[in-house]
Parts: sequence; structure tokens; C-alpha cells
Amino acid sequence: MAVWVPAFIAGIPFDTYYGQIGWHSHEMIFGYTVAVIAGFLLTAVRNWTGKQTPTGNLLAGIATLWLFGRILPFFPDSFSHWFIAFIDLAFLPALALGIGVPLVGSGERRNLLFLSLLAILWTANIFVHAEILGVGPNLARKGIFLGLDLIVLLIVIMGGRVIPFFTERALPGVTMKRWPVIEWLSPLSALVFLLTELFFADSVWSASFAILAACANLIRLAGWYTHRYWRVPLLWVLHLGYGWIVAGFFLKAGAGLGVVPHQFTIHAFTVGGIGVLTIGMMARVSLGHTARPLTISPAMAAAFALLNLAAVARGLLPNFYPQWFSRFIIASGALWVAAFLIFVVIYIPILTQPRIDGRPG
Repeated sequence: MAVWVPAFIAGIPFDTYYGQIGWHSHEMIFGYTVAVIAGFLLTAVRNWTGKQTPTGNLLAGIATLWLFGRILPFFPDSFSHWFIAFIDLAFLPALALGIGVPLVGSGERRNLLFLSLLAILWTANIFVHAEILGVGPNLARKGIFLGLDLIVLLIVIMGGRVIPFFTERALPGVTMKRWPVIEWLSPLSALVFLLTELFFADSVWSASFAILAACANLIRLAGWYTHRYWRVPLLWVLHLGYGWIVAGFFLKAGAGLGVVPHQFTIHAFTVGGIGVLTIGMMARVSLGHTARPLTISPAMAAAFALLNLAAVARGLLPNFYPQWFSRFIIASGALWVAAFLIFVVIYIPILTQPRIDGRPG
């Protein structure tokens, strides 16, 4: 973000394998967000199955694949485009293998769903590379939006598990309201929206299922509400992040009905839903998995607030003041960078030291 926003606003040539706009969209989805998903799954699968996921050299190898997938696109004239694509596309299969072996070995059939989701995410990435390599015209945009919509679906699935769990665990006596119909309808409507967006983007069909997904997930979110979580930043950041997913569905419905410009519908999902939820989850699980108390400093709470403001600036305000579009991009980018700088400064010492209870982690 610190590199891309100035280059975009100033019109500075930004030569990458993906191009300028393509690099930003691809790397925020298949670079940043996929890295967060990988960290989550490698940790969660070990807890779900009681079996070890990759550590040591195996984990270093997976991380190296991811890292070179980020570096090589800056050298499109020095490396074969096929080689760049191969390295980037190798990461998700390696991750799937890393979590698939313990999942299959433990008989964890319920969570085998995540292998299917990773396979579809990999297919979406193939679409992007296929157009760049000249073997599949007009596929890159479909790949980007398939990847984004799949991540939204993953957030709806996992959010329904972890947000109520974390809230009830942190607030004794609080019980989240769960309605079976809503618990089924929330991910199902998001899945059907994904399919209609893939084949009938910005149509009445996609708008209809976006409205359904928005309403179902809004009811779900309302069932989780308690005024007590406003005292706990590690909780309100997750609830607000899920709220941005709801806002994204409403904006997508508006685009399908022709009342919201399509280009202004994306960043409620990305900056808001993905950005806010990932920083909140990383802040919490980094404490939990290093055996530290689940409390954060005022500086980290400020980072959560900054990222929500970044989502407002990029995800909402351009709909009302399109003439200030460039200013909103600058403001949102600066707020994003500030929020993650705070996260890095606070969490590098936590993540580079052993667990305080002496256990592996």
C-alpha cells in the first residue's frame, strides 16, 4: 500500500508482471489475504486434529514459495512469465498438502471443506495468470472477483464459528443468539451470490442474492450483539469487520440495481471486511498462541479504529463524493499503512520470542 498509492495517484509508471492495477488487486487478494488464510489454517488444523502441520524446514519452504511469488513479479523482463506464474501458483497446493495430510489422517471430514475452498481459490488465481500468459482471454477479472467472493464466503463461514465463540468466552454470562435458518442461510446466500456474480455480474440476479446475503448476515450479526463487547477492542473489531461484509453485500445489491457505481462496491469487502477482520484476528490469536493475556494497548485499539476509518474513506465516501475520489484513496491508504505500522511495532517482539509458558508455538 505504501508503494502503490503514491504511484497510482502521481501516475508513476509501475511495471510489474501484473501491470499496475492488476498488481494491486492480485497482491491484496492472493498475496496478503491468502497469507492470513494460510497462517490461520496451519494453526487451526493442528488444534482441530491434534496432529502436526508443517513446521521447521517444511514451513520455511511454504513461506519461501509465498515470498518469491511476491518478489518475482517486479522483474518481468528478467524471468520467464511462465516461471513467475508457476512459483505463484505453487503456494496454494503446498498449503493444501500441509493441512490436507492431518485433516485426512484424523478423519476430520467436516473441515475437509477447506481443501475444496483452497482448490477454488487456486483456480481463481489460474484465471489471472491464464490471461497474462495469453492462454485465456478475459479471465483475469473473473479470477480476481472469484477470489474475492470466495474469501468473503470463507469469512462468513469462519466468522460464524469464531466471533460468537470469542465473544462468549471473553464475556461470561453472554450467549449469542443463533437461529438455525439464519445459520444455514448466511453462508448459502453468500455462496449463491458468488455463483451469480461469476456468471451474471452486476445483474438483477446478483443483486437479488446480494440483498438476501446482506439481510441474512445482518440478522446473524444482530443476534451476536451485546453492548458489553464495546469495552473489549479485541471483540468489537471482529464485529465491525463482519459488519463491513454486510455493507459490501448491500453495495453489491445497489450495483446490480444500477444505483451504485460498480467500482465503488469493492472496498467495503476488502478494506473493511478483510482488512478489519484480519488485523483483529491476527492481534487476538498472536496473543493466544504465545500464551499472553488477551488484552491490548490503547495504541492497538487506535490501529483498529484507523483501519475502520480507512474502510469508510475507501468503501463508503466515494459513493457520496465521487469528485474527491483521489483524496479518499490517499486518506484510506495512509490510514491503512498507519494501522499496520502500529501492528508491526507492537507484534514483532511478541512473534519473535518464545511462548511465555515455554510450550512450542
